[in-house]
Amino acid sequence: MTQAFKNVVVVGGSYVGVATAKELANLLPSSHRPRFAILPSHEHKCLIPYTTTFSLSPDPSRHEVIQAKALSLSPTTSTLHIDTPFQGSTTVPFTHLIAATGTNLSPPGTIPHNTKPRAITFLQSCQSSLRTAPSIIIIGGGAVGVQMACDLKEIYPHKPITLIHSRHNLMPAYHPSLSDLIKSRFAELGVNLITESRVIIPERGFPLTAQPTDVHLQDGRTLTADFVITATGQTPNNQWLRSSLGNGVINKKNGFVKVKPTMQIDGGPWENLFAVGDINDCGAHKAAKPGMVQAGVAARNITALVRGEEAKEQLEVAPAGIHLTLGLTKNVIFRNPDTAKGVTEPYINFKDEEDMKIEQVWGRRGPKVTSQRDYHL
Repeated sequence: MTQAFKNVVVVGGSYVGVATAKELANLLPSSHRPRFAILPSHEHKCLIPYTTTFSLSPDPSRHEVIQAKALSLSPTTSTLHIDTPFQGSTTVPFTHLIAATGTNLSPPGTIPHNTKPRAITFLQSCQSSLRTAPSIIIIGGGAVGVQMACDLKEIYPHKPITLIHSRHNLMPAYHPSLSDLIKSRFAELGVNLITESRVIIPERGFPLTAQPTDVHLQDGRTLTADFVITATGQTPNNQWLRSSLGNGVINKKNGFVKVKPTMQIDGGPWENLFAVGDINDCGAHKAAKPGMVQAGVAARNITALVRGEEAKEQLEVAPAGIHLTLGLTKNVIFRNPDTAKGVTEPYINFKDEEDMKIEQVWGRRGPKVTSQRDYHL
């Protein structure tokens, strides 16, 4: 007689979602299974196939990857509703569910396609526009804007690159030393920096093609560039949770999903619903490493619930840290000081490495890279 598996569903297949699924695949008992633009000629490396996601789990055949969009969930019946049939149905039953749907950025920070060929075509189109544009303006001094500015100035050293930021310090969630070193790198590369100025962003955004474009500032100034990149922050992918669980699970101030320290969704009697990574409002900064920590906490608590125990493990929020690129090879590992432990200075470690060891990222996700052709999987 074939065993009927019980599903633990992970919604979201980015870095943290995959990490959660892999953690669960190694921890859950056999009765359960997890479900699931700037640099030319490198765009195929940012799109990693899911074919070997569970290859290192004890029994890969128990687990599934579903390519579909989550529309809603029914907490009373523990079912997830998706837009594409899987095994003849658009509903997936679950015992536990982890939301890892992250956030959206303005294109090209987020790719508006869900297949690799179309995504590559989109990125190549952006690269073509950036190559032909005589001048470029980037709006936003967070990690995305800073990294794009450095990359663009290295690739096109004679092209005017301007970054506009609304505050005095770049990346203000971090110790001011990070802003200082970024400004120093901008000066070294020749990136024009305008701070304490806010851009009036058109309702439909800026065009994604190279053409002369006016950029109006709230202080009355008008700048002109031939390509404008908006990098002003993240929009949580919370629509499917908001419509299913109500506005009470959403922090009204920022749109992120409320969670308990156990990573269980707060705001209702749902001990089997969790949220990890950029989608949640746990207090950790939005980056891969804290997302991985959250994935581990959620996976171990779900395993405890499956065994009939309590979800007791709680997240300890560490000081904000980031591995930030400052060009094609230069990058820095930066961590805020842990003031709770009496540390007053940040940790700073400069590195020189091409692609930030992207082949290792592919290896951790499953596919082994033995030649450049493997990145086209």
